[in-house]
Amino acid sequence: MATANGIEKADKNKKINEQLVDFIQQNRKFLLAVVLGIVVIFIGLIAGITIREVLQTKAIRTVEGLRERYEELRNEINEASKEEAVQALVDELKTFVSGNGSYAGAQGYALLGNIYGDKKSWAEAEDAWTNAARRAAKTYLAPVSLFNAAAAAEEGGSVEQAIRLYTECIGYPDFSAAPRAQFAIGRLEESLNNYEAAITAYQGVVNNGQNDQDWVNLAQSRIIFLTILTQEEE
Repeated sequence: MATANGIEKADKNKKINEQLVDFIQQNRKFLLAVVLGIVVIFIGLIAGITIREVLQTKAIRTVEGLRERYEELRNEINEASKEEAVQALVDELKTFVSGNGSYAGAQGYALLGNIYGDKKSWAEAEDAWTNAARRAAKTYLAPVSLFNAAAAAEEGGSVEQAIRLYTECIGYPDFSAAPRAQFAIGRLEESLNNYEAAITAYQGVVNNGQNDQDWVNLAQSRIIFLTILTQEEE
């Protein structure tokens, strides 16, 4: 049996439905345009993502081809023609990285870092590896590139810059070479006669390098040596 409240509620719902139908009929062109606009935007987003993926795949294939070319050039016997071909490859890579700000660009810079490293052009190698790290900041390539940049800086005699780069690379979680980088910081601080900083760095290896016992053992031996040395100097 219907109650007064039930009848009133049904009438209210019916009125709302009628108002909604009237609104849709009166604004159907506008609403249709909105729906079509949403569809067009969605299709555009999908197309944009697809295009980016295609371009990224193409770019990665390109840099892999350049890497293969360099590996072949390493076996070149004629040094004159080899040097000329490597320089041409370097020029091509510079053009490639300038137009690719993505992971493929980072791979291109990494290849440049390898080439400059083989040529012992340490400043250029450091710059290339640093750029690789910046382009691939959220990937595994970042700490690896920073480590290589630090090694290049060290080879080039920029000890303090090497310490900064080694410190930056160990800031990445799960970086497998972190104990080695931490030990390098201690070694470089030791070379600057910063013995307290060196001991602190070596202690970091001991505290965090449980999965790499060789580096832990080396760090402990340096801590003992430096502790004795500093006590003798006091």
